[in-house]
Amino acid sequence: MNKLDKYKGIIPAFYACYDEKGDISPEKTRAFTEYLIGKGVKGVYVCGSSGECIYQNVDERKLVLENVMKVAKGRITVIAHIAATSTRDSIELAKHAEECGVDAIASIPPIYFRLPEHAIENYWNSIANATNLDFIIYNIPQTTGYALSMDLFNKMRENKHVIGVKNSSMPVQDIQMFKAAGGKDFIVFNGPDEQFVGGRAMGADGGIGGTYAVMPELFIKADECIRSGDMETAKEIQYDICEIIYAMCGCHGNLYAVMKTILKMKGMDIGGVRLPLAAVIDEDMPKVEKCAEMIDKAIKKYC
Repeated sequence: MNKLDKYKGIIPAFYACYDEKGDISPEKTRAFTEYLIGKGVKGVYVCGSSGECIYQNVDERKLVLENVMKVAKGRITVIAHIAATSTRDSIELAKHAEECGVDAIASIPPIYFRLPEHAIENYWNSIANATNLDFIIYNIPQTTGYALSMDLFNKMRENKHVIGVKNSSMPVQDIQMFKAAGGKDFIVFNGPDEQFVGGRAMGADGGIGGTYAVMPELFIKADECIRSGDMETAKEIQYDICEIIYAMCGCHGNLYAVMKTILKMKGMDIGGVRLPLAAVIDEDMPKVEKCAEMIDKAIKKYC
């Protein structure tokens, strides 16, 4: 078995789990981890964008990861996103992740200030070298304002800890370029859920996605179809996934608020979202219920 096989598959981005006061709920975090394990996912990506990390402090993010790991216990792959507003905090989170026993750490570029590439390179190398863990570059230019260049990509591959890239840029060509340069011993994750099948077709080894956790069955089935060569069914599943995503984005409430509401309908209550993310309002509920029906119908059709 290749040591990188543990990263190949469906890895949902883990949602923040809050109590009634809006604080991190250790109990709900553990329950949600068990829920996803029960769905058969390959792993979880903790404290990323879907985990609302930008609105949480270092101690809160540590609490989330600690409770995920209490349940994971080697049953799934765990990737901890450790980017923060300073290199110091990122290193602290990286070392904590190593202590918790995760499989890998990942990071977006530094946020807010538009830094030159040499500063981004220094940031990623500083946190990658702070532990002995695998390191995954997170390329998401639409939120960070920086698109990973092939020049920096190749420089980062010289770091022995760097084993992959989560690519959330929209052009699937980027996946092809990163995979061609990285080779078979380098992992490329598809980021945009709306093009999971397209990204896999272009060479992605698996995916990390923000909508996986609300409909893991569909992404797992699409991945199975791709691996078996049934691209026609994979394409049909992708079309249905996209329709569901478009519908979920058509609410007043933030996408994560909508998905958490759907999960609550399914019996998995992990709370709401943290301000300034918009909560679901009463007028949203008919749309949210329709989205839940669309998910159930697609699961019944394909799974």
